[in-house]
Amino acid sequence: MPASRLPTYWIITLLAAATLMVTMGARQSLGLFVSPINTSTGLGVASISLAMAIGQFVWGAVQPITGAVADRYGPGRVIAFGLVLLALGSALTPFVSSTFGLCITLGLLSAAGSGAGSFSVLITAAAQRLPAERRGFASGVINAGGSFGQFVFAPVLQKLIQTLGWMGAMWSLAAITLAALPLAFGLRRPVQTAAEKQAAQNSGPSLGASVRSALQDRSYLLLHAGFFTCGFHIAFLVTHLPGEVALCGLPAGVASWSLAIIGLANIVGSLCAGWAVQHYRSKYVLFWMYGSRALLVLLYLAAPKTALTFYLFAAGLGVTWLATVPPTASVVGKLFGSKYLGTLFGLTLLSHQVGGFFGAWLGGLAITRLGDYSVMWWIDIALAATAALCNLPIREAKLMPAAQPAMPAR
Repeated sequence: MPASRLPTYWIITLLAAATLMVTMGARQSLGLFVSPINTSTGLGVASISLAMAIGQFVWGAVQPITGAVADRYGPGRVIAFGLVLLALGSALTPFVSSTFGLCITLGLLSAAGSGAGSFSVLITAAAQRLPAERRGFASGVINAGGSFGQFVFAPVLQKLIQTLGWMGAMWSLAAITLAALPLAFGLRRPVQTAAEKQAAQNSGPSLGASVRSALQDRSYLLLHAGFFTCGFHIAFLVTHLPGEVALCGLPAGVASWSLAIIGLANIVGSLCAGWAVQHYRSKYVLFWMYGSRALLVLLYLAAPKTALTFYLFAAGLGVTWLATVPPTASVVGKLFGSKYLGTLFGLTLLSHQVGGFFGAWLGGLAITRLGDYSVMWWIDIALAATAALCNLPIREAKLMPAAQPAMPAR
């Protein structure tokens, strides 16, 4: 079918997925640069991890802000601004040689740019244009785009680091990011008449009232608690998995391919999650996802540390890696509707990235002061089990079976 004849909902979904492929692919592969930057600058893993940790927090902190701007003015400009900012942070990183400089380029510019072109803006852009029955699967497809980006970017950036050096790889990343700018054009909000704008502003509670109501909702806060753990888990692994591989005496290629396998497996996981939220209550989907992570880390700790172990571990983790996003967004949408979904889901992502800050930063402290990541693995297990339990009390209506067509009378 020609692209011009694709249904509108597929065009919007695929454009959002392609954008997330670039922003998340770039962000989730930064752990590959930790060792080369350390060798080049001598800053130490702890200092570089601090910059990465600040980036985790900033990525989350901009989510409710960019989500609110996109809710009000449309996502296209927000996404374009984010891509430029991400490219700028990548391009400037090779010119800095201090912890403060890395905190500005990777921790602030790149992270804020990636966040402006991420889940809260992209999933909301789709949700506000799609009928309710298509939103769950669309969020899974968009999420899969981010996972595909990790699958593609990790080995490509590793190869670029080996051939061009880490500085050349960073500049290449900036160029790739700028090449994605045309995607933002297709995600602009349709032009509204003055009457339509006024009707949208007058419908339902204000943004401030919606945020205050959400922050008093027990289910919303429990969702935040679980998503905090998700951020801790992902940031720890994406930042320090290359270091764990090195501690086990394995080549750097094992780390890049492990990250790629995580991304590939999460394509399947994201699509399955998008399907699952249309057939099962999202809180139960989240319970099983978080519980499986605790079990997988336990199995990893008991297994011999070979390349095959890392690949199997990556495949298992990848199924739920970012597949938590569709059910989490689904719960937020069910609780509060789609009008301010960008803002409210953005606040949930902020909680995710507060966890991400601690996952990246504490991992750097662990390797520097204790010599390995053992304590981090056990913290991760405890948090994953707690997150699974936090989702069970969430208030979520049972799914109603689809109406069956009436049988003709005989």
